[in-house]
Amino acid sequence: MTASGPPEKQPAGSGHHNLDRHLDRYAARTAGMTASEIRALFAVASRPEVVSLAGGMPNLAALPLDTLSGQVAEIIAEDGLVALQYGSAHGVPALREQICEIMALEGISAHPDDVVVTVGSQMGLDMVTRLFCDPGDVVLAEGPSYVGALGSFTAYQAQVVHVTMDDDGLVPAALREALAQTEKAGKRVKFLYTIPNFHNPAGVTLAVARRAEILEICRQHGVLVVEDNPYGLLGFNGQTYPALRSTDPDNVVYLGSFSKTFASGLRVGWVLAPHAVREKLVLAAESATLCPPTLNQLIVSRYLATHDWKGQIKTFQENYRERRDAIISALEQHMPAGCSWTHPDGGFYVWVTVPPGVDTKAMLPRAVTARVAYASGTGFYADGFGSRQMRLSYCYPTPERIKEGVRRLAGVLESEMDLVRTFGSVSPRPISGPQSPSPDTA
Repeated sequence: MTASGPPEKQPAGSGHHNLDRHLDRYAARTAGMTASEIRALFAVASRPEVVSLAGGMPNLAALPLDTLSGQVAEIIAEDGLVALQYGSAHGVPALREQICEIMALEGISAHPDDVVVTVGSQMGLDMVTRLFCDPGDVVLAEGPSYVGALGSFTAYQAQVVHVTMDDDGLVPAALREALAQTEKAGKRVKFLYTIPNFHNPAGVTLAVARRAEILEICRQHGVLVVEDNPYGLLGFNGQTYPALRSTDPDNVVYLGSFSKTFASGLRVGWVLAPHAVREKLVLAAESATLCPPTLNQLIVSRYLATHDWKGQIKTFQENYRERRDAIISALEQHMPAGCSWTHPDGGFYVWVTVPPGVDTKAMLPRAVTARVAYASGTGFYADGFGSRQMRLSYCYPTPERIKEGVRRLAGVLESEMDLVRTFGSVSPRPISGPQSPSPDTA
């Protein structure tokens, strides 16, 4: 038995001892990694007495679990030596063909060879950022934007420049202005990251009339488009919007996922990329995971082949529409004057703006004490904005729980507004920057 070496000495004159002896060894890019805002409260927020309007967890109660359990057993019995073995980083061929059939619903014509299966679309987003972004490069993203995307961009030391949205999604004039300003500053814009359908967190959808214009702006400036579309099939009015990728296949990288339309726990997503980019994505996948889990891919493939998955998506649409109606009705009934919110026609989220002087990040612990949780808006910006916003997720709780949660939240907000009227607004908070994603902020 060998003795361990002496403990490392602190730098002379440091005057303190670091609890983490590896602090000076981390790469510089880890400096921007911070935990999601609600993660510290998640142990409390996940208690059954707390109505959580924070997490974007799909409601899986409508899945045919008996049928699925039998299919999983069949896969193990019939193809276990394949299902439990290493596979290709590219993904199971049959699943890639089925993914192309799914994307055809949004007007996308694609070859299975250009699809790379990933461990959730988050892995795809991470790989795309790793392939394209050097430290200091600029990524354009809607303001607000998906917290997981902002975390990936920060991890690779890219600078996020937000582009204004309105009720019709990304504003083309604001995109032109953002490109002009960054180019004038001598900075290199690598890509535009956008969630065109039922946006996370804003809940809005990019108007069809704007889509071609945005693609043309990006082509003119030599900027790639990364289209993240996990909610595209979850519209409430029966409409499926044309994917950006369907119009400009050579300049759009498309991210898809089964997490919202089937089962999030299987962690199966994909990237559809131009052919040359596809080759690099496969190499990046090999270095990250070697290969995505074959069993999970075969479960998804068997489900698509044997189950009425379109009918299942329609069931999800109906469930989420009922929950959307419940939260909009509750907001109209309970929220105090001066509040406003978006009206999503699909997806999981409502974006709420509260009156001036209220800081939703500071209010969050008091809301959890009142047994309701939400995601504060600052986590969805890279520059510290969003203190007057909050994201409410209606996907998981029952309609009755949603209504009760909004009633509790309105009471907390009323108390907060009383404090502001009495003592004035709190001082502006320091810029906190983007955060790492977690299941409670997905």
